[in-house]
Amino acid sequence: MSTPVDTTKAGTASTAAGEIPVAPKPKSYSMIGPYVGIVLIILYCLAPFYWMIVSSLRRPADQFQTTLIPNPISFQNYIDVFNPSNNFARALLNSIIVASTVTVLTLIIGTFAAYALARLDFPFKNISLGIIIACSMFPGIAMVIPLFGLFTDIGWINTYQALILPALSFGLPLAVWILTAFFRQMPAELEEAAMIDGCTQGQAFRKVIIPIAAPGVFTTAIIVFVAAWNEYIIALTMTNKAEYRTATVAVTFFTGTTGRDIPFGSIMAAGVILTVPLLIMVLIFQRRIVAGLTAGGVKS
Repeated sequence: MSTPVDTTKAGTASTAAGEIPVAPKPKSYSMIGPYVGIVLIILYCLAPFYWMIVSSLRRPADQFQTTLIPNPISFQNYIDVFNPSNNFARALLNSIIVASTVTVLTLIIGTFAAYALARLDFPFKNISLGIIIACSMFPGIAMVIPLFGLFTDIGWINTYQALILPALSFGLPLAVWILTAFFRQMPAELEEAAMIDGCTQGQAFRKVIIPIAAPGVFTTAIIVFVAAWNEYIIALTMTNKAEYRTATVAVTFFTGTTGRDIPFGSIMAAGVILTVPLLIMVLIFQRRIVAGLTAGGVKS
């Protein structure tokens, strides 16, 4: 009686016995193209900001030079930005007040609305969500004239509420959309387990859901704050007094030494002051932002 042959081991042995050393393959350069593309995109995005910094560090007399490095370096433009005639310090305070208020109100209203859309079942829920996001599609310039007429009639021109409410109407739909997607991917068993342990539904929402949803809420806060900070057309239209202008509007009213020339260096310095805090904030919290943007689209 013949014994069965283990073909697997035999094949392995024969392969090992007859193995021919293979020369190492030459290093592949297929990944060079994507890296070059990434570098080009980064340079393309950073070039205007770099030129803004360089221009802000030139002396006022050298503001139209084209060298890549200012020589000599001067901070006179940053001093001129805060000249009392420019009213830039008050404008910065106005921007902080408006952007912070819009962000806080958007998070409060948007969080409750998004949680209701994610957890409650009611007729036309998806249509309601579609209408909410559609409201953010209206171009801001199309709303300027109706809002200006309305705010003139009720006496809101040159007030903070005339700056806050339009920005809130643009930021709230986006916040509801992001947070709804984020809450939907969170299992309902979390609230059920908390309620079994003695929490009310409100306590379960406050003590369980909100801490877990922190990345999504934080991402929404960053996006809304940046949008409110950079808003220009509404702020320009609704204010005609310097004490109510935001920083983005105040920059356009800078005047030179004669009142007719354009203070190019001071405008570049103001642009750096307006941009750098946002860049630092995004770089510090970039992991939370990425987590918040991706968590709503992946179900575990």
